[in-house]
Amino acid sequence: MSDSVPEIPSPQDEVPEPEVPVDAGPAYDLAAPAPLNVPRTPTGDADIDAQLDRLADADHLATDGHVEVYEDVHRGLRDALTALDARPGPPVPPTPYDRRS
Repeated sequence: MSDSVPEIPSPQDEVPEPEVPVDAGPAYDLAAPAPLNVPRTPTGDADIDAQLDRLADADHLATDGHVEVYEDVHRGLRDALTALDARPGPPVPPTPYDRRS
């Protein structure tokens, strides 16, 4: 028998050092504009769909450019709603008598 005790490796010896990539920048610029990829469901109205599709133009702009796109889309949607109010509907039937009391 041997009186020597086998050497047990300490936990510090087993921990590998993390690999640090040399000169590895981010895959993309975090501050750069990035598309949101928000799905747009068609409404069935061509004017409204065209305005909503215009929102995709903001995906490629910096934040300060979004305001112009949003205001343009808002103006277009407001015009489309105003056009709905301007469409002539069926005529109102005349009242059969004067309702004065």
